Amino acid sequence: MSDTGKSQDAPTNPRGIPHAPFVDKVEDYVSSREEVEATLKSFQEMISKYQFMEANTQRRSMGLKEKIPDIQKTLDTPDSAPIATTFELNDTLYARALIPPTSDVFLWLGANVMLSYPIPEAETLLESKLAVAQTNMSNCEEDLDFLREQVTTLEVATARVYNWDVTQKRKQKAETGDEGDEDTKISPNG
Repeated sequence: MSDTGKSQDAPTNPRGIPHAPFVDKVEDYVSSREEVEATLKSFQEMISKYQFMEANTQRRSMGLKEKIPDIQKTLDTPDSAPIATTFELNDTLYARALIPPTSDVFLWLGANVMLSYPIPEAETLLESKLAVAQTNMSNCEEDLDFLREQVTTLEVATARVYNWDVTQKRKQKAETGDEGDEDTKISPNG
């Protein structure tokens, strides 16, 4: 992937999720108190975006957690011996069956589509689907950790900007308050 069209200020993780800005010195992000509100609003918007991405990634992860065992179970099914099974005929009626070995299997592909495959081809397809699902699951877990880290970084950045603003307000009050009457000052205890 080339960075020709991208700014060097916005690095991303391998799946394109941008890094949150780390605020070491607030003065690098805010030059005056007038910019504080816009900066805080920007940080809150970024936090919301990261939380949205985190929720979507969690949903995708849950789907994969259900899908991976199903694929593994299908792959583990013996293909050379007859299979004894019980299947539902009606809500309260079940039947036992002995399924003889076969040379073809039927796989659901999704969107109400089922195809017949020879067993070796079906195993190859399922193994590739399993590998892709496991890779996607690993990516989801990595992205969830990354997103949580970015939310924490932005929460810390928000706190730093807010605290910088409070400090600036206190300095401004101290500068303007020193010129006033000493009797009008309020003690820290009220």
